[in-house]
Amino acid sequence: MTNAFKQAASELLNRRVAGTKAPRLEESQRPHNVEDALEIQSSMIDLHSDKVGGWKCLLPLADDKFVVAPIFADSIQQGDTCELFADNNAARVEPEIAFVLNKALPANPNGYSEEEINEAIGSCHMALELMQARFADDSGAEFFEKLADCLVNQGMFIGPEIERERAFAAANIDITVSQEGNEQTFAGTHPNSLAQTPIYWLINYMTRRGTDFAAGEAIITGSYCGIVEVEFNKPTTIDYAGIGAYQVTFTAKQ
Repeated sequence: MTNAFKQAASELLNRRVAGTKAPRLEESQRPHNVEDALEIQSSMIDLHSDKVGGWKCLLPLADDKFVVAPIFADSIQQGDTCELFADNNAARVEPEIAFVLNKALPANPNGYSEEEINEAIGSCHMALELMQARFADDSGAEFFEKLADCLVNQGMFIGPEIERERAFAAANIDITVSQEGNEQTFAGTHPNSLAQTPIYWLINYMTRRGTDFAAGEAIITGSYCGIVEVEFNKPTTIDYAGIGAYQVTFTAKQ
């Protein structure tokens, strides 16, 4: 780990505050490939005061475009309310499914079979990825800088548990997000067909790199309908057709 990447990690952690829309990293601190970006993420984990509580992932978009990032435990929430930083004056969320591990999967140079990973997955939940773009729109920041900064993630909200069989078969979900008469509806489709598929890639890629996965960590694997913008301080009903629904009120972090 170079000193420049440690400085980048510290800078990116410091930017996780309300309203931050920052320029790109200093040139000497910028990652130039996936490995550089993941080294910065690793340094963020080392520097952060709280442990990793989960991960976000998708199947790779290309040979040099990975979607993978840690989610810190102190940014994972459950309950009737969810606190997050405003982004463009709105609460921005992505409806997903979270898979919670019920057993550890330690670093392993040989990786794990799909059967072993399935056995390690415990409960499945409706969930939201909490989004915050921290680079300014005109910053010119490139993909690897955004990857180092955990790809717009600011946390996760874990909703009610759903049946494992439904979660594993949920290629398409019609999703409705309602706030006091304002209803947004989406014909949701998982970007990787089935929501569990990216987990197999994530576990194998990261454990072969030396990363341990702990029991209790929650993994989200892509939005069914992209980013949804909602207002703060209004009861919000999120309905996954045929699966379940729940209500949550978003409050703004200051």
